[in-house]
Amino acid sequence: QVQLVESGGGSVQAGGSRRLSCAASGYTSRRYCIAWFRQVPGKEREEVASLDTDGTLPYAEAVKGRFAISQDNAKSGLYLQMNSLKPEDTATYYCAAKTIDCLSNSPIDFAYWGRGTQVTVSA
Repeated sequence: QVQLVESGGGSVQAGGSRRLSCAASGYTSRRYCIAWFRQVPGKEREEVASLDTDGTLPYAEAVKGRFAISQDNAKSGLYLQMNSLKPEDTATYYCAAKTIDCLSNSPIDFAYWGRGTQVTVSA
């Protein structure tokens, strides 16, 4: 059973940085896609960054050049470095995974989800 647990959320002022972590366990598939999504109340969950067995995929336009996704060598930790944060980055951030490559990054394609961590950016 794959388990994902996010951490690192909190409050930060605009222009600041935050690093989110996602601890993954129970993952045995040789191919995978792991991603960070975010959601604000009343809006759809949107993907901001992802990577799969072959590498990092293009970032969402809203975060390009400011956010960076990475994973540790053991592939048990996923990270999202967020720089130059803006108030519009305020959201609950979720870690998600699936056992195939990132062919489609619609939320419904991901089988495994963390509970989310809240990031609040104040002006």
